[in-house]
Amino acid sequence: MVNLIIASHGDFAKGILMSGSMIFGEQENVEVVTFLPNEGPDDLDRHYQEALSKFNNDDEVLFLVDLWGGSPFNRASLIQKQNPDNMAIVSGLNLPMLIEAYGGRLSQTKAADLAKYLVPVAREGVKSVPEFQEAAPAASKEKSTVGLKEGHINIKLARLDTRLLHGQVATAWTPDSKANRIIVVSDAVAKDELRKSLIQQAAPNGVKANIVPISKMIEVAKDDRFGGVDAFLLFETVEDVLRAVEGGVPLKSLNVGSMAHSEGKTMVNKVLSMDKTDVAAFEKLRDLGVEFDVRKVPNDSKSNLFDLIKKANVK
Repeated sequence: MVNLIIASHGDFAKGILMSGSMIFGEQENVEVVTFLPNEGPDDLDRHYQEALSKFNNDDEVLFLVDLWGGSPFNRASLIQKQNPDNMAIVSGLNLPMLIEAYGGRLSQTKAADLAKYLVPVAREGVKSVPEFQEAAPAASKEKSTVGLKEGHINIKLARLDTRLLHGQVATAWTPDSKANRIIVVSDAVAKDELRKSLIQQAAPNGVKANIVPISKMIEVAKDDRFGGVDAFLLFETVEDVLRAVEGGVPLKSLNVGSMAHSEGKTMVNKVLSMDKTDVAAFEKLRDLGVEFDVRKVPNDSKSNLFDLIKKANVK
């Protein structure tokens, strides 16, 4: 695995590390280097050496720095020139770059290859509104070839998440699922044009997002013309999941990711809040053969849903 050093002027590196962890989960082999206003080049060199000491001498190391030509970049360049075979640098650090680095280093074993891969990703992460919104309708008119094969839809992943399509889902769960279509299954969202538009804009590159009511998802699940669709289903409530499964949507497993807190609900962990109605729906799903995968992000350890419910004493 390629080791990462995130370096910046000020505490920007610390902040973006925290943001990346919120979206992709805690990461190993990642060090932060900050260059503060009262520090000089010698201090920066010392910080880099302290970070590098956490890795083995022959490890692959990629420096992600904030600004081309700035002190963090310049001092990292001196180190990279002494180790050209196993070190590389990318400047212009942004959050899409960092998140993609986390995912990319699972398959890329060379720092230089990972660096080359990250540059277009970072550029693509820069968009503006309304420019992006104006371009979206034209793109949506392109004919999709997904779903033109005989056979039933292939559900790669089903997730329960109050926030539906957001950063963790777009950048972590979608690549992990290897889906080619995200389908938000919700009667409420299907009727809300603003939410539909925002969800479609949030879809990651190369993956189209659809928003359908539960009855439509049940129809699609039974239709034999969707063999080319590898679907990632997103549900807003467990009650919606239950309706879909009872209607014939063949879910073997449900990733339980996030359930927002509201009055009368009990927190069973940091991101899951539920009441007796929710618990009853989970119990019915269990009786229908659905298994539960309680994880916020893919590299989290799995938790047992009903152990959490029992411990929290949901009322």
